[in-house]
Amino acid sequence: MTKSDLATLDSRLDRIERLVLRMGTQESGPLGLDAAAKYLGISKSHLYQLTSKGLIGHFKPAGKKIYFDKSDLDVYLKRKRVMPPWELDRASARK
Repeated sequence: MTKSDLATLDSRLDRIERLVLRMGTQESGPLGLDAAAKYLGISKSHLYQLTSKGLIGHFKPAGKKIYFDKSDLDVYLKRKRVMPPWELDRASARK
């Protein structure tokens, strides 16, 4: 295998891992910091920064450990949507 093949394989495995994690969290309760960071595909330290800046919803029931609702994580992921050109054309045609 070439380095390119390994990089492609590694990228695909990461994507599969994220998808499996998302599937496993669809019907479960709140996520801990590790699971939430994996779900978002970001580091734990970046997730801490997002919570301290108030950019992502979270819970601190005992004042220490942080928990996340999957719906709050999804809201964060879906922020700042970029419209494709055909939607922009349709929106400008309505005006």
